[in-house]
Amino acid sequence: MSKISFNDLIKSETPVLVDFHATWCGPCKAFAPILQEFKDEMKGSVRIIKIDIDRNEALANQLGIRSVPTIQLYQKGELKWNASGVQQLSELRRQVKALAV
Repeated sequence: MSKISFNDLIKSETPVLVDFHATWCGPCKAFAPILQEFKDEMKGSVRIIKIDIDRNEALANQLGIRSVPTIQLYQKGELKWNASGVQQLSELRRQVKALAV
């Protein structure tokens, strides 16, 4: 399987929610079930990608990720929303719905 670049992943028409996390991060672990519920609810209308900052240090540095969890929402390669810390399910819904307009 060939590696797909981050830029290729975020160029999608379908919104792409990127969760920058780390295995040692407590808030990341608390956010995981919220993100899973969101994924189940959205049923493929949003692509969710989890990126471990320790395993992808160069990308995290390039994007200026300074804390985890950091959530970024992309559409057609453009950053539409960026937030640090645990996000509520309602906020995730609101941000994705804003893209549908």
